[in-house]
Amino acid sequence: MTISSSSTTTSGVATAQGFRAAGISAGIKPTRKLDLALVVSDAPAAAAAMFTRNKVQAAPVLVSQEHLAKSGGIVRAIVVNSGCANACTGEIGMSDARTMAKETASLLGCPAEQVLVASTGVIGVNLPMDKIKSGIPQAFSALSSARGGQAAEAIMTTDPFPKEAAATITIGGRTVTIGGMAKGSGMIGPDLVPSATMLAFVTTDAELAPPMLRRALAEVVDDTFNAITVDGDTSTNDAVVLMANGASGAAIGDAEYPQFVKALYSVCLDLALGIVRGGEGATKLVAVTVSGGASSADARTAAKAIANSLLVKTAIHGGDPNWGRLLAVAGRAGVAFDPNRAKVTIGPTVLFADGRPYDDRAPEAAAYLKNTDVAVGVDLGAGTAVSTVWTCDLSAEYVSINADYRT
Repeated sequence: MTISSSSTTTSGVATAQGFRAAGISAGIKPTRKLDLALVVSDAPAAAAAMFTRNKVQAAPVLVSQEHLAKSGGIVRAIVVNSGCANACTGEIGMSDARTMAKETASLLGCPAEQVLVASTGVIGVNLPMDKIKSGIPQAFSALSSARGGQAAEAIMTTDPFPKEAAATITIGGRTVTIGGMAKGSGMIGPDLVPSATMLAFVTTDAELAPPMLRRALAEVVDDTFNAITVDGDTSTNDAVVLMANGASGAAIGDAEYPQFVKALYSVCLDLALGIVRGGEGATKLVAVTVSGGASSADARTAAKAIANSLLVKTAIHGGDPNWGRLLAVAGRAGVAFDPNRAKVTIGPTVLFADGRPYDDRAPEAAAYLKNTDVAVGVDLGAGTAVSTVWTCDLSAEYVSINADYRT
């Protein structure tokens, strides 16, 4: 199997055959930056989605869940706006989300339930529907297989750059493409279940039945989008959507499934890491690996706790190899932990093992922390399970961005 991936502006959500995308400025953002995206499959596509588990769910999340249930998992388009989350907006918000779907469906000539809706931006503000209703036809007219980059830009909020990825595999002599786009910079601590925000939209020209598509998405999300964190906050609007239209002529069955999932994982991991690299105020991508867990759940819980620790994140930002902070978080994570068998590493350097520190190695670890991509590790000494979570450092810029996000 050959997997090739790319994050260039031509390798994103519209890379797979039979998909087109567009991104336009509808005037939702006062800056006049791109703020309305449309992704369309030329033929009805099977779809699977996972949404936030936050009990406060935005109108577009509720409407998209409703539409997937009504359509039996068949989707023609996704319409996304940035600049306004349409969350905590009551019945008006629900009506506005449904109107976005209806306006898009009327242009495609499909039922409204075959259109999914997503929004990102400030909570508690109503959508400017006059601008959105005039913007959707503009986006429809601009649809192109070459405009995935504009769509990726249009879904951004505080993101410093758009996130795109694609991969190709060969199945039965046919080329299958998987492409996607994502946004997310702050309020990133996804907690997704099948059924500043993290949004990801992935397309493929392979043919998969909806149950298999849902299975593939659930498998991949757990070790990609659910394994990243910027600040530990789970948004009201988080969503990951996967669409498969079969345009390549390659059908995925049980035999081809592992190959497809491997390629899907590569795309989703690229997008997920892009979200972390673009975290608000981030200067470093940090891989946190916890080994020696009594169970996979224990290892993941401890890794998430370390990745979300303000003390750990600020120490890494400052280049301080403070191994005690990592050990302390592991000890209060609520999982099986043996400090006498534990080990802490920063990069390749062991700073604590078997109950004793190795502070003479601190200069070596400090030099390593000057890199932009760094790794830290903790062995819990309680088993064999391993989990990796990706995060970023915490800088003063994060505080600045979020102190005046609304004003």
